[in-house]
Amino acid sequence: MRTRALVALAAAATAAALARRARTLAPVAPELRTPALWVPLALSGKLTLAAGRKLYPRPTSPVDGVTVSRRDVPGGLDAFVYEPDGRTRPGGALLWIHGGGTIIGAPEGDHELCSRLARHAGVLVVSVRYRLAPEHPFPAGLDDCSAALRWLHAEDAEFGVDPSRVAVGGASAGGLLAASVVQRAHDEGVPVAFQALVYPMLDDRTVLRRDHGGRGGLIWTPRSNRYAWSCYLGAAPGTAEPPRHAVPARREDLTGLPPAWIGVGDLDLFHDEDLEYARRLGKAGVPVTVRVEPGMYHAAEVELHATAETMRAFREAMFDAVAAALA
Repeated sequence: MRTRALVALAAAATAAALARRARTLAPVAPELRTPALWVPLALSGKLTLAAGRKLYPRPTSPVDGVTVSRRDVPGGLDAFVYEPDGRTRPGGALLWIHGGGTIIGAPEGDHELCSRLARHAGVLVVSVRYRLAPEHPFPAGLDDCSAALRWLHAEDAEFGVDPSRVAVGGASAGGLLAASVVQRAHDEGVPVAFQALVYPMLDDRTVLRRDHGGRGGLIWTPRSNRYAWSCYLGAAPGTAEPPRHAVPARREDLTGLPPAWIGVGDLDLFHDEDLEYARRLGKAGVPVTVRVEPGMYHAAEVELHATAETMRAFREAMFDAVAAALA
């Protein structure tokens, strides 16, 4: 009898968990629903971080029509350079920063993205490697990315780059670092013409919110977000004033920053902080284009851009914005 009771309790608990997950999945656009979404995942400590680093990112392959080379970055780590065939010299360039919450990820995972972006926009793309937290908290990652931007400018003649047409972009934590690089570059007088922020992680104070309006239930959760910010800042997020350039949304004066494109799904945990940053950029006189994708959870296009038309369009909207800004 006791065994039967335990089995019944386990079955009831499983049914309840599946019902909760079904409610979380209900707002997701049908073409974005995959079996993997039924498995709750979160990065919350050393064990899950180690597992995440083994699983993510899976290296991708560059598309045809683009030459790829690896270069060492003075004062930083290394970077991959993507040059499309027939590119006009001098021309525009984009410094790209990969995502992963500042705690996982590598530029090898973005070979397909960066090469496709280079070919689509006709620009040079430089995808930088940076040191990860918690082993290397702020400002290590930002220093590595800023070094890559300075290097890109210093080698503009070799790369065939017009220094007035250099942009910075990134996704998720790469968007965090991209926004921070842009702010630091503005303060240090390093030219940046445009910023492309793809569902960027901008505000550590999001960890203080209890009600996320049903957002953040998939892929990147409040639990993962709290852990990642804690690793990156080396302190409890959302409380004490962070160091300068550590949290882009905490900057009070956004005047003079370059034009921006910000894209995010309406189910993404970062939805509200991204739209607030866009609002503040606009209020400060910075031209900003915002794309909010219905039924999209965090980073959905990474796996689904090849099969879901909406995700292909979302990605290409960013490509088009970069191309127009650097034309």
